[in-house]
Amino acid sequence: MSRHPTVKWAQRCDKIYLTVELPDAKDVNLKLEPEGKFSFSANKDGVSYEVDLELFDKVSTKESKFIIGMRSIVYVIKKAEKKWWSRLLKDEGKPPAFLKVDWDKWIDEEDENEKAKDGKDFSKSDMGWDDLDIDDTKDEEG
Repeated sequence: MSRHPTVKWAQRCDKIYLTVELPDAKDVNLKLEPEGKFSFSANKDGVSYEVDLELFDKVSTKESKFIIGMRSIVYVIKKAEKKWWSRLLKDEGKPPAFLKVDWDKWIDEEDENEKAKDGKDFSKSDMGWDDLDIDDTKDEEG
């Protein structure tokens, strides 16, 4: 039987940040489908970990990027439409216990709109993602 790693999420009007917290993960497999299905699997110390999420809306797989780090896997998922989602998952109700809000990356819709009016560029993340070399990230094709 597989376990669920902790998954944190945050959003902007144009993207979703998903962080899978699983240090030293091996055999990492990620899949993102345009209709919003996200799946993750990996092994650590002989234990299998899996996550399957049906996201609230459609996404752009070609414009989404991920990086597999030593402590976590970060996936920046580009939304198909630039709009705020009322929740992460398609299904209403209480989210699974392993899914948590990433307060370190979270910005409220009003805050994003205010800063955009101030002329700040929110096309890029303010959480260190911009410091990564683009060659370090991977898209769905490889």
